[in-house]
Amino acid sequence: MGSAPNVIVVADQEALAETAAQLVVDVAAEAVDARGRFSLVLAGGATPRATYRRLAQSPLRDRVAWRRARVFFGDERAVPPEHPESNYRMAYETLLSRVDVPATQVFRIRAEADDTDAAAAEYARTLGEVLGTRRGELPRFDLVLLGLGVDGHTASLFPGSPVVREVFRPVAAVHAAAAVIPERITLTLPVINAAARVVYLVAGAEKAKVVRAVLADQATVPAAMVRPENGTLVWLLDRAAAGRLTAPEAR
Repeated sequence: MGSAPNVIVVADQEALAETAAQLVVDVAAEAVDARGRFSLVLAGGATPRATYRRLAQSPLRDRVAWRRARVFFGDERAVPPEHPESNYRMAYETLLSRVDVPATQVFRIRAEADDTDAAAAEYARTLGEVLGTRRGELPRFDLVLLGLGVDGHTASLFPGSPVVREVFRPVAAVHAAAAVIPERITLTLPVINAAARVVYLVAGAEKAKVVRAVLADQATVPAAMVRPENGTLVWLLDRAAAGRLTAPEAR
């Protein structure tokens, strides 16, 4: 398992978006300096949306070498890309259409396909091809952004789902019975845990209970199973989401 997470608590959702956007800028610069390109996995949800809006504004927008970026998604719902519930649409409207990233370097999940298992396998192949993964290896992203559900789900890895136990496939189709749109495609834990850096973006008092349980190692929910094996894990929380943490946990 990976090392203990780095927990960062900021005042409010605005500060969270600013801090998260600056983190993306820093990781992108580090990756481009080291390898000439930057791989980023975007999350859906309200908290990441605020981060994307901040990242698309000057001056931060101009501090990322977007033409060197490769942009992926942590999960997608089985809807067309123009659908209001599409993670791709949200990211496109708030960030991708506002920065200088070539469309050919944005890789959306085609979760609207009739055969979601085939679409998941196609996305897995895309990851390997774009990131130059060798046979038998998992793709290694520079940065994976994740959200957190009140039930402890992250990406589309839900409590009780057999996909949470996946050990080989980097991408899988999911049926999340409790979700409004149950059919989804998600990255799996092995590929998330192979990333160089994983960052949770969590805001709001309704998340405080599950944040406390995960960070105190008192939960077996999917979010608690994200521990990069050879990378770093950051929990970026606003004060409301961190409201139930004790001092050692809110380090």
